[in-house]
Amino acid sequence: MTELLAVITITLLAVVSPGPDFAMVTRNSLLLSRRAGVLTALGIGLGVLVHVGYTLLGVGLLMQQSLWLFNAVKLAGAAYLVVLGIGMLRARPGDATPAKPTAALSDTAALRVGFFTNALNPKTTIFIVSLFMQVVQSTTPLSVQLGYGAFVSVAHMAWFALVALCFSSGAVRDRLLAARHWIDRAFGGLLIVFGLLLASAKGTR
Repeated sequence: MTELLAVITITLLAVVSPGPDFAMVTRNSLLLSRRAGVLTALGIGLGVLVHVGYTLLGVGLLMQQSLWLFNAVKLAGAAYLVVLGIGMLRARPGDATPAKPTAALSDTAALRVGFFTNALNPKTTIFIVSLFMQVVQSTTPLSVQLGYGAFVSVAHMAWFALVALCFSSGAVRDRLLAARHWIDRAFGGLLIVFGLLLASAKGTR
């Protein structure tokens, strides 16, 4: 029971902390649509399963011990965020107006953005590996560990779906969409900052 409470508490604290996932869901919900935001949230939850999967297979321990492997993942994630951010920084006032809305993402593209934003996020790597290596006991049955992984994934989906619902509500969007290109640029700059911070962070074994 103590282990379960620890997993739930640590997961909830990690989920609500701001980061690239929050920025991407907020941006897609606000500037695109509620559907795009929710699908981005689902993609984030699927990305979490990647971290859970390789951790349970033992790759997480290898990554924890191998500085070059962790740095490779870290730089790939940082590069992805910077590329996304640069694309958003290129937004111009004429790119989106009431008569010409911001180009919509397909369902697959929204899922893909959420998935890669999380799957390539080394902060999630550290969180999942630490959770399963330090909190979850080695004697815990695999079925229970899989249940923990499913909970972490669903928690991400639920929280970011809620974020999507909040930021796609009519009252919020109507007030902010007039400056949508500045909002896009702001989120783009935020993703670039996240990417640069991840790239410059020192790896630890």
